[in-house]
Amino acid sequence: MRRTTPIIILVIGVLFLIVDFWPKLTIPNFGDPNGGTRVVDTKLGLDLVGGLEVVYSLQPVGGKEPDAGALATTKTIIENRVNSTGVAEPVVQTEGTDRILVDLPNAKNPDQIRALLVQTGKLDFVPLPPAEYGTGSAPGTSQAVDGQPLPTTEKPLFGGDQIDQAYPSTDQTGLRAVGFRLKSTGSQLFADYTSKHVGEFFAIVLDGKVVSAPVIQSAITGGSGIITGGAAGGFSAADMNSLITVLNYGSLPFPLKEESSNTIGATLAGFSLDRILVAALIAVLLVFLFMLVYYRLPGLMACLALIYYGLLVLAIFRVIPVTLTLAGIAGFVLSIGMAVDANILIFERMKEELRSGKMLNSAMEAGFNRAWNSILDSNVSTLITATILYVFGSATIRGFALVLIIGVLASMFTAITVTRTILRWVVRNEWARAPRLYGLREDEFKARTPLAGRRGEARTRA
Repeated sequence: MRRTTPIIILVIGVLFLIVDFWPKLTIPNFGDPNGGTRVVDTKLGLDLVGGLEVVYSLQPVGGKEPDAGALATTKTIIENRVNSTGVAEPVVQTEGTDRILVDLPNAKNPDQIRALLVQTGKLDFVPLPPAEYGTGSAPGTSQAVDGQPLPTTEKPLFGGDQIDQAYPSTDQTGLRAVGFRLKSTGSQLFADYTSKHVGEFFAIVLDGKVVSAPVIQSAITGGSGIITGGAAGGFSAADMNSLITVLNYGSLPFPLKEESSNTIGATLAGFSLDRILVAALIAVLLVFLFMLVYYRLPGLMACLALIYYGLLVLAIFRVIPVTLTLAGIAGFVLSIGMAVDANILIFERMKEELRSGKMLNSAMEAGFNRAWNSILDSNVSTLITATILYVFGSATIRGFALVLIIGVLASMFTAITVTRTILRWVVRNEWARAPRLYGLREDEFKARTPLAGRRGEARTRA
């Protein structure tokens, strides 16, 4: 195992260097149910990069007032909708009994997202009588125009609640379309209707406006079909994804009204980011200085391990991805302190072993082994606390807790594995066997080398 550990550390190091510094690196997008890839980058929160803050209120409908259950449902639907647009960790919070606050950090298309959020998502499949709208074989097209209100009072055949799943698809010409799969009731109703009305139009209506008015070209059995983009030549990518999002994540129980919006400029956000980065840099440099002055050579090895740790954690943040906020960066700096704490426990035990007369190699191994229980207890306690914060905390607290959890786990790896591997290599060298390199006096460093130890033992026996 000792022979393979340096190779494992080296391979991991090469991988996270690629993740940290390779320009426009793409990886599979595991968070997207439709698959695809995404560019690896460092995602920053609203307080660091600016963005949009919007406040919505739930509006009464049909004489019903919104309650706590409707507010919680709306919050979940909004989170799902915004997450599907690629915005990095939006913050969605409830206020009172009828208000929702949405933070969109670094949103590239805020207007499109705002339009998506307020859609109630009411979808209807509406028959179009052939006497009014003709058939697919007759001259002309349906009077139901995409994007316009439906010009009929026909009763819907069924609603969007009968959609089991919506997903990207293409029509017969290769243009973008939205595929859908119906539940059992909707599947039976649609199969019966389409088998009797081949060649006629029907309308797919979203929030009272026509999404598509296709011709029934054949009986649709099996409960699956597609929604095309109509005469405009197929859906755009944004329109297709927007419709899929609304269909998959359900209808809002109450309509939303935008009460206010506030744009956080890049100047304020950049100022905050500069200050927190300077503070973090000063903290790390002070830690490095302490380790070098007090622990000398082992401290230098710990500093190298901390650099490894920092690059490793950054790579994890970029791959997951984790959105860094001011609170998240504070959690990262705190995890550095946890990593240093582990090294301090190890090096103090190592000094005790050297003072007791053990050889350098044995003292180093004993220091790591005997400090392990203390390191494990302290880190597990921190992980339990951070997990509770993540489960029960607000969005800001959850960001802090997630960064702390990742940091603590990575610090245990670097303190126990990386620092130990480097020290094992160092203590094999003769130049590393001087007492001053470990912060010890000459009389405290009782065993410089294995050879010196054996000779001393032989003289004692004599």
